[in-house]
Amino acid sequence: MSERSGLYAIWYREFKVFLREKSRIVASIINPILWLLVFGGGLGSSISVKGTNYQAFIYPGILAQAALFSSIFFGVYIVWDRKIDFLKEVLVAPISRTTIFVGKILGGATDALIQSAILLVLGAVLSWSGIIPGLNLGILSIVLSLFILFITISALVSVGLIIGSKMESPEGFQLISSFLLFPLFFLSGALFPINNLPAWLAPFVIIDPLTYPVDALRKIILGASHFTLMTDFGVMLGFLALVVVIGTYAFKKMKV
Repeated sequence: MSERSGLYAIWYREFKVFLREKSRIVASIINPILWLLVFGGGLGSSISVKGTNYQAFIYPGILAQAALFSSIFFGVYIVWDRKIDFLKEVLVAPISRTTIFVGKILGGATDALIQSAILLVLGAVLSWSGIIPGLNLGILSIVLSLFILFITISALVSVGLIIGSKMESPEGFQLISSFLLFPLFFLSGALFPINNLPAWLAPFVIIDPLTYPVDALRKIILGASHFTLMTDFGVMLGFLALVVVIGTYAFKKMKV
């Protein structure tokens, strides 16, 4: 088996698993919509951010939230694969563990990117219908948003796989990932502007890797951002490179 064939086989397996889990697809779409319409609508009835509808303001953050939760939780499949001994069969295949890791990243990224594409289309419909005015979701902005989300998702899937490679049980994975997910989301500026933050809070927002895709999406969809797009892309690509290197090493040292 060539490395390319092995990469495709691992990606295809993860994609088929995703297609069979209809409830996972539905839940991954419904939860962000509830955040957007219920939470955003509730606060949006009384506040706006620099003249922008609050639901429109948090929409990029909700996209990032959906990507975050779907991507990180993808790592639990490593734990289940170990439990049913499927991982042993993969690891003894004549392909490198780097190829296995990259195949898992691509499989998880494909799944989460499909969910993101659905949310972008729904956002365009909500904007067109007037429910959430102010969203710039034309063909070009959707393509650019998907590119940003692909980088973000690939990095976050890597983080989930790193956690999964160290966990022995799904319960342990859930516990560790929960401690990681909510700080990443709430400190990213997804729900609030990051201008004029309190002095104690600003450093946590700056070091949060999710801050930068949220900012880039806000620039593409709303035309407003805190950092430049070059800064956002630089941090996102740097974070992706870092977690891929760490994840490759973790997979090489992983015990089954």
